[in-house]
Amino acid sequence: MSDRVQKYSAPVVILVIILILWEGVVAAFEIEQFLLPRPTVILANLVNVVLLTPDPTAISMAEVDARLKANTLVIVVPAGAPDQFKSAVAAAAMLRLPVGSSTLLLLPGKNLSPILQASWFTLREALGGLAIGSGLGILVAMSTARWAVTREALMPFAIAVNSMPIIAFAPITNNWFGIDNPFSKMVIVALMTFFPTMINTVRGLTLVDQRSLELMRSYAANEFEILRKLRIPNALPFIFNGLKVSAALSMIGAVVGEYFGGPRIALGVFITQEAALFRFSSAWAAIIIACGLGIALYLLIIFAERLAMPWHSSFR
Repeated sequence: MSDRVQKYSAPVVILVIILILWEGVVAAFEIEQFLLPRPTVILANLVNVVLLTPDPTAISMAEVDARLKANTLVIVVPAGAPDQFKSAVAAAAMLRLPVGSSTLLLLPGKNLSPILQASWFTLREALGGLAIGSGLGILVAMSTARWAVTREALMPFAIAVNSMPIIAFAPITNNWFGIDNPFSKMVIVALMTFFPTMINTVRGLTLVDQRSLELMRSYAANEFEILRKLRIPNALPFIFNGLKVSAALSMIGAVVGEYFGGPRIALGVFITQEAALFRFSSAWAAIIIACGLGIALYLLIIFAERLAMPWHSSFR
């Protein structure tokens, strides 16, 4: 097995093992669903796997509806099911796959649509805050990297912003910009992403090879040329490291900021309301989608990193 295959298959294998252990522990110890739902119950909020079998056993429409409402991940429907149900299922299927004499259909779960709508709303807040915070962090770093006195003077304020508890600041931004205004959550995300981006950028701009710096100055290069041709290329790996950290923090900031108020369509509000109504499986499903969005943002930064600096030794 090649190193590339091992690199990408190992996390998948570990995830499968964790899900199997999770399912087994909850079933074996009979843990209540409000404490820890089974993975199959959580996933049933997102997708339903319907298996149409040639079994002639009759089944009523009420029994089919009961199976769907029971948050069952895999639903076996014999051929004796009502024809109108099978035709409706076939029309709504996202995936249709023949499995021997049976047919496997993948249907959207009952909470998939509201969770996706809420995820898209929160993702826009996270992206907006990430762009504002990271952009300001890079600009401040480039403005202060050349002068050590300015950098040292601003560093305590940057540390203070990074130390600010998001739980305490979220109600303030809601009061400033309005609970339903997405910009109130973007400000929270911007505050969380500013510090790691700025610190990493400053390190990249200042930790340059002194011999290269002296060589450029011997050719009478001005500070702008040194910044463009030496400092910024040297800082790119540091900048992308800061962006990777900020990408994960952006989803955390957006979701936690929504815990203190926001429109019903927001992901954080959806999670809190579902938990308040004791629908913990749908709350867990929304949390899983939020984790997936954070991972997707991280992978997007890695892809951009490969495009921006294919010459770097880590990609050879």
